[in-house]
Amino acid sequence: MYTKFNNMKKIIDSGAVLIVRLDNEEETIKIAEAAIEGGITVLEIPMSVPNALDVIKYLSNKYKSQGILIGAGTVLDGETANAAIRAGAELLVSPQLNPEMIKMANRYQVVTMSGAFTPAEIQNTLDAGADIVKLFPAEFLSPAYVKSIMAPLSHAPISPTGGVTPENVSEWFAAGAICVGLASYITKAAQKDNDYSKVTQAAKTFLAAIAKAKSGL
Repeated sequence: MYTKFNNMKKIIDSGAVLIVRLDNEEETIKIAEAAIEGGITVLEIPMSVPNALDVIKYLSNKYKSQGILIGAGTVLDGETANAAIRAGAELLVSPQLNPEMIKMANRYQVVTMSGAFTPAEIQNTLDAGADIVKLFPAEFLSPAYVKSIMAPLSHAPISPTGGVTPENVSEWFAAGAICVGLASYITKAAQKDNDYSKVTQAAKTFLAAIAKAKSGL
């Protein structure tokens, strides 16, 4: 009961959505599991990952009972949204506004994060019914941009994605972000030597930085 409400709370409480975008199905699962071991509770598996739906189904079946939220990313249309939901995704993420994706997600009470960049795109995304605005690509912006956006659009739940690090994450939250999208700092931590314990440690480090940032608000 109240699944969507609980999942929204899970995302906000965590403060982080880990995007696991790799070009290998097995590697994607290994990185995801190592990150979960490090405390990550919300993950996004982009549809560009080979056999993404199988990965989503596997992770959802294994971890849903443990309170882990598995989502699908790069969902560009309603058909893909439906397939992802059927595979077990409880979060749908798109890099742009696609009303059909949002409509499908809302039909089944699945949380949506819809991409936007400008003030007009942000409001259009909210008007379309998205739950969270994915500010993307945030590496070309700064926390000051979010702070400026929040002045006229204080009602917008914004999640910067791209360029967020343990060193600057406190600035994004101070500017008004409700959560942040993470990727390479964690997902590439084992890239050189396949030591997945480094992924687990990177997750712990980033989550500690987020906790510290949120405690200072």
